[in-house]
This record gives sequence, structure tokens and C-alpha cells, in this order.
Amino acid sequence: MDDVLLAVGTQKGLFLGRRRDGGWGFTGPHFPMQAVYSVGIDTRRAVPRLLVGADSSHWGPSVFRSDDLGDSWHEPARPAVTFPEDTGTSLERVWQLHPAGPAAPGVVYAGTQPGALFRSEDDGETFGLVRSLWDHPQRPQWEAGFGGQAVHTVVTHPSDPDLVTVAVSTGGVYRSKDGGASWEPSNSGVQATFLPEEQRYPEFGQCVHKVAQDAVDPDRLYLQNHGGVYRSDDGGAKWTSIAAGLPADFGFAVASHKHRGGVAYVFPLSADAFRMPPDYRCRVYRTEDAGGTWTALSRGLPDDPSYGVVLRDAMCTDDAAPGGVYFGNRNGEVYASADQGDSWELAVAHLPDVLCVRAAVV
Repeated sequence: MDDVLLAVGTQKGLFLGRRRDGGWGFTGPHFPMQAVYSVGIDTRRAVPRLLVGADSSHWGPSVFRSDDLGDSWHEPARPAVTFPEDTGTSLERVWQLHPAGPAAPGVVYAGTQPGALFRSEDDGETFGLVRSLWDHPQRPQWEAGFGGQAVHTVVTHPSDPDLVTVAVSTGGVYRSKDGGASWEPSNSGVQATFLPEEQRYPEFGQCVHKVAQDAVDPDRLYLQNHGGVYRSDDGGAKWTSIAAGLPADFGFAVASHKHRGGVAYVFPLSADAFRMPPDYRCRVYRTEDAGGTWTALSRGLPDDPSYGVVLRDAMCTDDAAPGGVYFGNRNGEVYASADQGDSWELAVAHLPDVLCVRAAVV
């Protein structure tokens, strides 16, 4: 069986899991009493590098790195991510750490709150502000979602380093075709359900919760919106609804299979004020035909009433065979599947609120 590292960021530290003798063993908390909203596992290197965006209520946010799978950590003497003085702002949180594809060695993107994108060309040791997005004329009109205004998703093309897609809460999806020199809103077909009926399809301003990229066709994207699940077949230029067959079209997370095209996962939540699993049943939904149909996955998940909410970065897939799927909830439970979601096991429980989950073969 592949050796998978499972990184779980929580409200009070990072926990690292490895499968041993048929079960999971975890170390941690690393960075106790710090909220870990982002983890990146860079497997492009000979030795995988872990990047962690941790947020101390006393010391503020920072990016840590480890080149020995969490046995030791390095924090730069100067902050890796910092806003230039002329922006008149300061870093509140690192929401995303995304190693780019093999076509861009050494490049790592960081999405932050306030809503900005940073780029590193030295494997995440130092970052510079992507001024073209920060200076975009629409940025001052982005609103703050419930979790704050943030660039929370970064998607890069595996073979074309010039194609970069980001999702902003609450600004919508933006695409760059020239390596970040310029950006265009890419929200055609995505509703802003909180606006009046006649204003439901604005050019920008949608509350996009997460975007995932198809494994086989990198121009195919899956989007979980604040009301609505969508697919794009042209890199985000146009979106169509694929919510039919789901018990609810609200949710935060969406993830795609790392090897199989057309396979994606969501964790629906009721759209009412409670925002809990529909009928209080813990269910992951999988599509194997790019959103044409959905199947509820429940074997090994609790049958009792379940109230755990899965946040936007708390579901992921790994690059193992045939394919692992993972999710964590705000009850501090993390569930794992080694067979593409057909069956599940409780990997760990009683953690603090789970904020993000990342997994990779190491």
C-alpha cells in the first residue's frame, strides 16, 4: 500500500497522520494554539516539502516549512508573506498554499486575507505580491464573505504555467492567461443567489466556495458555490449547473480524483440557517461522469444523526492508487477512504475544528 501522509489543519494546531499496520497514527499538535488554515505538500521535490500557514492570535500569521515530513520546522527570520508598505494593509491570514504544476518548478502560490495572491519562485521560502490582481479595478468592490475577504483557491495548469485561476470570497473566479500579468473575471453562468433576481448573474461578486480541476482534462473545472454546483469545460470561461441529483446545492468543499477524469466529490449542506448535512446524514456524493449523475457514498460513515460541517479546504484526494479521499469536520472527526470513496473509516476523532485536509503519497 502507498505511504500516504495526511495533514490535518485545525483551529488549534496541525496533526500529521500516517497509515501503520492497517490503522492511522497521528503526531501533533504541531503549532499548538495556532489556527492552521492552509497546508501545501510539494511532491515535485526529491524530498517532499510541507508548507503550513499558521495563525497565532499573539504573533500573527506565518508560513512554516518542513523538509523532513514534520520532524522539524523552519520559520523564516522575516515573514515569507508580507504586504508592501504602499498597499496600506497587512496580512491577516494565509488561506491557501499551492505548489504549481510540473511546468513551473519552484513556483508556489499563496492566497491570503485580505484578498490577494502571492507568488514564490524558491519553493515557498519567499513570496512577492502579484500586483496585477491587487491593482485590478474590480478588487475594491469585492465584499467579505462570512469567513472574511480572501483568495482561498488557486488552480494552475499542469502543462501551461501561464494559465492560473483563483477564487475569491466574495469576488468570484478570476483567470490569467499570461502568468499573472493580467486577470479577467470568469463567472459566466454562476449565480449570486443572495442578490435580487434581476441581478443574479453579475460579471463578478459571486461567493465561490471552492474550485477543483479535473485529472484528465485540466480545462474542466468543478465549482462549489454559495448555492449551486457547476462545471466548466473551457477553463472557467463558461459554467453550467451540475447540481441535479444532489440533496442540496449548498456546501463548501469540492475535490477531484487525481487519476480519473470526470470524477469529483462534494459534501452537501442544507442551505438554511443551520447549514448541516441534509437530513442530518453524513454523506459524500461522487460523480463519475463530470456531474451528469451523483451517487451517495455512506459505507463506513455514521448512520446516527450527524451535524458535522465540512469546510472549503477540509476535503481532499490523494495521488495513491486506486485513489484516496479524505474529509474532516468541525466536530474534529477525519474520515478516510482508500478505495475512491466506496468505503470509509474514521481515521481520527476528538480533534479541534478541522479547517483543512491535505494528503499525498510520500
